[in-house]
Amino acid sequence: MATMVVAREFGGPEVLDLVEADVPSPGPEEVRIVVRAAGVNPADAKLRQGLFGRPPLPLRLGSEVAGVVAEVGSGVDHLRPGDEVVAYRVSGGYATELVTKAANAFRKPADLPFEEAAGLLLAGVTATQALEVAAAGKGDTLLVHGASGGVGQLLVQLARLRGVRVIGTGSARSADVLHELGAEPVEYGDGLAARVRALAPDGVTCAIDLAGTDEALAVSLELVDDRDRIVTAAPGEAAVEAGIRAIGGGPGADPGTAIRNAARADLVRLAGEGSIRVRVARTFPLAEAADAQRLVAEGHSAGKVVLVP
Repeated sequence: MATMVVAREFGGPEVLDLVEADVPSPGPEEVRIVVRAAGVNPADAKLRQGLFGRPPLPLRLGSEVAGVVAEVGSGVDHLRPGDEVVAYRVSGGYATELVTKAANAFRKPADLPFEEAAGLLLAGVTATQALEVAAAGKGDTLLVHGASGGVGQLLVQLARLRGVRVIGTGSARSADVLHELGAEPVEYGDGLAARVRALAPDGVTCAIDLAGTDEALAVSLELVDDRDRIVTAAPGEAAVEAGIRAIGGGPGADPGTAIRNAARADLVRLAGEGSIRVRVARTFPLAEAADAQRLVAEGHSAGKVVLVP
């Protein structure tokens, strides 16, 4: 029997319950994973609220985990029982065990802690897609709104590996973290555009909005001449009307499936090398999944939130 978190109905965090259920043996091309850590993401809350449609209830949550392979199905050649893995995209990651397609699981580098591994892939593939869509490369000056969050921190690191100069917005208390990651921190709020101009008098060539605020949209439009190089992962109606390129799961957004799937193995490699690092802001037990989702919803965790069964 496995313990798992389910939403008994659509609604707020209070609809989450712990239940016990059998986990089937893996079928062809599948693996069963004993979960050591599971990432908590804003998309989980949107699924819980019914914003991605209304799948059957009770609804299992969680799309990224790190753990140990317990059993492999037929046709699985790259993994064996006992292998430590990181997996995305899975279904029902808030659990002690799950079954997923073997293609979603990658060998976890031995030196990468389970908690960090569990927060790597969803944020990492989102960051990779944003950089690809913005065509950010060597010689660019990139403005990142919401740079201190889980996606933002990985995006800064990946951009720096590409030779991109990064100016990252955040609160005053996030400045040290952003500086450590290689970004030039700038505090959001009134006068943001002027502060960015002071840092980059030669201009900003592209912008990525991870904050979804009116300020992020307005400043990006003011500072970046080419709208094709402004990308948002949190599109609102105003961004859509302005012709900003949207990624992720929102209406009219580019899901970027091919880019995201292709990025996973490379992200695991980079994390294993120490070229990128996941900062875990806080961990919670499965029984406190509702509190974990509340913290993520606040948007001030300054890193990844992870469940540890």
